[in-house]
Amino acid sequence: MKKTLIVIDMQNDFIDGSLGTAEAVQIVGNVAAKIQEYKSRGDEIIFTRDTHHENYMETNEGKHLPVVHCIEGTKGWEIREELDTEGAKIIDKPSFGYTKWGDYDFEEVELVGLCTDICVVSNALIIKALFPEIKVSVDSGCCAGVTPESHEAALKTMQMCQVEIN
Repeated sequence: MKKTLIVIDMQNDFIDGSLGTAEAVQIVGNVAAKIQEYKSRGDEIIFTRDTHHENYMETNEGKHLPVVHCIEGTKGWEIREELDTEGAKIIDKPSFGYTKWGDYDFEEVELVGLCTDICVVSNALIIKALFPEIKVSVDSGCCAGVTPESHEAALKTMQMCQVEIN
């Protein structure tokens, strides 16, 4: 069975940049280990990058979250250096959830990354809706939310929608 690891938005701005948290910093090692686990088996790995432009503050998201982050080409937009992206596909997404997951041929998907309560939950629910019969899981030890409380709430939401939480 083909397994796919989707690493959501493990970018500098979400780790220790403009929207960083201590919890995000703490999961970097766990995510690196998870990536190596998938690489060692030869499984598929996909990274997403939250991608905004100079006009971010004028966008709908910018009006609701007025913190400039993940501007394409900046250090904050880059995937964390210690995460091995060699051989992985990288998807730039302009919003919380990537809307073209249906173009993929998933058999089993595991998600990790940031932020549990925004982009991880969005992508997990999109994938589960598109592929209701496959196993979709989230490794809670490889995710962090905006707050610990919202992280836990997102995990519960995903679990209620038949996403397995590990």
